Amino acid sequence: MNAMRTQSKKKANGSVSRTGAKTVLGSRSVSALRLRLSSDAGGLLALVGVLLALSIMAGLRFERPITIYVAGEIASQDITADEDLLLEEAEATQRKREQVSSAQPPVYDLSHEVVTDLKRRVTTILDQIAQTPTEELERLRWQISESLNSEISSRSLFMWRTDEFRQALTGTILPWLETYFDYGVVGEKRLLLPNRGGIIIRDLGNDQESLKADLQLIRDLGQFRADLEHYLRIDLKKPIRFRRAVEDIIHPMSMPSLTFNREATQSRKREVMEAVEPVYTQIKKGEIIVRQGERVTSDQQLKIQALYTRQKSFFMPMQASGIFIIGFLLLLGLYFSTMEVRTRDLAVRDAVFLGSVFLLFGLMAKVLAVIKTPLAQGIVFANMSPELFPYLLPAAGAMGVLALFFPVVICFFAGLLIAFLCGKLAGGGLELVIFYFISGMFNVFFIKRAQNRIELLSSVFPLMGALLLCWVGVLMLGSPSSAGIWSGTVLVFTCGLLSLLAVLALSPITEHVFGYTSRFKLMELMNLEQPLLQELMVNAPGTYHHSLVVSNMVEAGARAIGANPLLGKVAALYHDIGKLKTPHYFIENQFGCGNKHDKLAPSMSALVLISHAKKGVELAREHKLGPEIVDIIQQHHGTSLITYFYHKAQEQAESRGEEAVREEDYRYPGPKPQTKEAGLILLADVIEASSRTLVDPTPSRLKGHIQKLIRTIFTEGQLDESELTLKDLHLLTDAFLRILTGIFHNRIEYPGDKAESQSSQSGSKPVAPPMYPMHQ
Repeated sequence: MNAMRTQSKKKANGSVSRTGAKTVLGSRSVSALRLRLSSDAGGLLALVGVLLALSIMAGLRFERPITIYVAGEIASQDITADEDLLLEEAEATQRKREQVSSAQPPVYDLSHEVVTDLKRRVTTILDQIAQTPTEELERLRWQISESLNSEISSRSLFMWRTDEFRQALTGTILPWLETYFDYGVVGEKRLLLPNRGGIIIRDLGNDQESLKADLQLIRDLGQFRADLEHYLRIDLKKPIRFRRAVEDIIHPMSMPSLTFNREATQSRKREVMEAVEPVYTQIKKGEIIVRQGERVTSDQQLKIQALYTRQKSFFMPMQASGIFIIGFLLLLGLYFSTMEVRTRDLAVRDAVFLGSVFLLFGLMAKVLAVIKTPLAQGIVFANMSPELFPYLLPAAGAMGVLALFFPVVICFFAGLLIAFLCGKLAGGGLELVIFYFISGMFNVFFIKRAQNRIELLSSVFPLMGALLLCWVGVLMLGSPSSAGIWSGTVLVFTCGLLSLLAVLALSPITEHVFGYTSRFKLMELMNLEQPLLQELMVNAPGTYHHSLVVSNMVEAGARAIGANPLLGKVAALYHDIGKLKTPHYFIENQFGCGNKHDKLAPSMSALVLISHAKKGVELAREHKLGPEIVDIIQQHHGTSLITYFYHKAQEQAESRGEEAVREEDYRYPGPKPQTKEAGLILLADVIEASSRTLVDPTPSRLKGHIQKLIRTIFTEGQLDESELTLKDLHLLTDAFLRILTGIFHNRIEYPGDKAESQSSQSGSKPVAPPMYPMHQ
């Protein structure tokens, strides 16, 4: 249409074609959006109220609290997990921790003070012996024996007094002893052997730690005594008396340099035990913990208790809030989608209807969610898994009902909202939402293509195929259990039948309550037995015949340019029903009687002609023909000028010397055609009426006449707000020509007719063509 607008001319009175009236969504400003939302505030508030109610409903939980059974009791009902849950196994966790604890190496402290203390005590004893007189030695011997807790012989005591012993002990034996104990000596090595992971030696001198894995290399006091004996006898080659003297002073004071640190060991064990991850048993959603009639085990009791503690409250505010927020964003998307060029705005009636559909199917989804909970355990479903019940919801039927009355773009966003709300209300996940949405969009496509109720009934078969394919996809995602494949398939086919029944049941109710017009209602209105058409045929036969011809022209034109032929044909049949109020004021109904306009002022004649559009709207609303037909009746003359009476009024005003006639008083109030169908009817209406004035309407004359009228109407700007393009106008010329050529085709003139024609011509004057078109 932009190409048309660039070629259109400005009218003489200064009116300009509305080049920017219909643009893409991106060219609309934010202020326009605000005005739009404010104008639709009532409908939007109604939808928000429905959304809020459904969100609260989704947050409600009707599940009965889980009954706790003690181990040994007989379960009186099935206990099924309603969510995925990780249950800690206390015994297995404790065993794992004990295993890790036992593998933790014990901590032993390596002290160098043991040798230092031994050297100090040995030096003290030797000094005492050296300073004690001979007569006091016996007394000293007993004192030292008491101190060492070991009886010291007189031979050893006298050996200790010798310089040879002192030098060997302090110069050779004690340094060897220091080196020996610095490596680490324990009390009894047999106590270390159970620690297969080794031991941790912590050097108290420098606070460094080392792991000794080979415990056989660690020495104890017993091995120390043997090694000391071997050192004295083999390495130092000392006699037995010397060796006994060394052993008598060293052995009583020998202490382990490696001592077990119990506190540090226990602390390390506690740390590694705390670091051990608990052992969990995974409970899957839908898993049966215990079946009715089974004896409960201790493990099952723990699982039941865990499920009981995880039971949510009666109302989940977070879930309800999340559903409301996402639903509200989808609702705004629905309103934004209506700003597209070819999509009609959502009126309050539309919003109320959408809200009713959301509420109805949302309630059905919640009922299915309640059925699959323990509340329905008394109902027998042939061993069918309750998780499959939501797939029975005919969400595709809801979207199919919308497809009867709304364009695809509105069905898309409304269907997305229905799928989301019903999926959450039914307690399903993403797979269920996708199943609802895809199956619903398939149903929208099938119903949009159905031209009659037989085709609508036949659409159930491809719908079932689409549902089955969606079901296979859900199975591959792994949502339901594989055991429910066949029962789920039965539910899916049942869902298809219920969707068809929903469309058949709700469509007539919707048409009656909300006044919508579906294609099936259009087919009923096309029946020539309709009361309005019957009245038109009896009281205004010329208008009736004119409407029939226009309807054929519009149907042919609509098929040529891709418009809605059914809507165009039906609207063309009813576009002039307003003439029923004053049929004889229109020339096509004046059969042999005088023209009533000859006695009226031009202004009154114009009012009579203009009023038929308004009266037609009133009759259409009274008989509930639907808003689409009402709009076309109102727009089928646009704002065109009633030329004959306008010029007649101008001539009378000039002859009387009166003021100039206002052109606005002789124009139809409009609006201009807003759709292709309305533009088609405007063109066909004018072309059909004016073609009756043609003398010898040959195909070439008809074609030139049609092109001239289309060019005139286009130049006046009557088609600026429609969706017709230059290509459409070219195609319409051929379509209209084909229909009119069939009506005005030449007939064979029989001999009797020829004589009668000559007699008529000789006895009467020729009839001049009317001064204004038959039809205005």
